[in-house]
This record gives sequence, structure tokens and C-alpha cells, in this order.
Amino acid sequence: MDVNTHLAISPEWVGRSVTLAEGRAVARLLTRPEMAADEKGLVHGGFTFGLADFAAMLAVNDPHVVLGGAEVRFLAPVRVGAELEARAEMVETAGKKRQVHCRVMDGEKTVFEGTFTCFVLARHILEA
Repeated sequence: MDVNTHLAISPEWVGRSVTLAEGRAVARLLTRPEMAADEKGLVHGGFTFGLADFAAMLAVNDPHVVLGGAEVRFLAPVRVGAELEARAEMVETAGKKRQVHCRVMDGEKTVFEGTFTCFVLARHILEA
């Protein structure tokens, strides 16, 4: 299956698609020193969220999918150098609305989970 969405995403900052199937996706991100929030190497949560968001978009895999909302929990800290894996699965479809559950793992440990509310639009969101 081909990736049809978020084609300009940087794999270094947001992640790369690893597995893609109907309604499911796996993406990975190797965390970098530039992602640190402090001198101890704590990765800023925005990078973990970005990976999860990207995986959710991949699970929908429509060129015009956008994020409408998210309910998330950060469950454990992430250190620079960790390779995170986000596993996303579309769990509900209603019209243009898609609900996607995503879990981000650091090895065997769950560090983040959430539900993303996505919308599939008729055209690009920036088109008038």
C-alpha cells in the first residue's frame, strides 16, 4: 500500500512510515539531541505527539486528512537516542470523521497513547 498523505513530512523530525495497511500504520522516530528539552536529554513531548499524529494520519491515509482534536496521555519520559514506534489503528468512521487510536512505544514500554479525531476533507484545507 502506498503512502497518500503528509508526503513532505521530515523523517528526522516527525518519523517515517514502516508499515501501512488499510486503517493501520506503524511509524518510527529516532530521537535526536536537538529534540532535548533539557541538559539531561529529556525529549520534548511535542516530538512524541508529532510521531503519533503522523501515524494517525497514515492510518487514515487520505491526501486531505487533517487533525481536528486529540485526547492524549504522556505515560513515561523519553530520552534522546530512543527509537520510538507509533502504532495507529482507525477505530471508527462516521462520514468525514475518523477516530484513530495510537500508542507510542519505547521498546516494550508504552510512553504515550491517545485518540486522534481526524477529518477527511473534499479538498486541501488551505484551498479556498
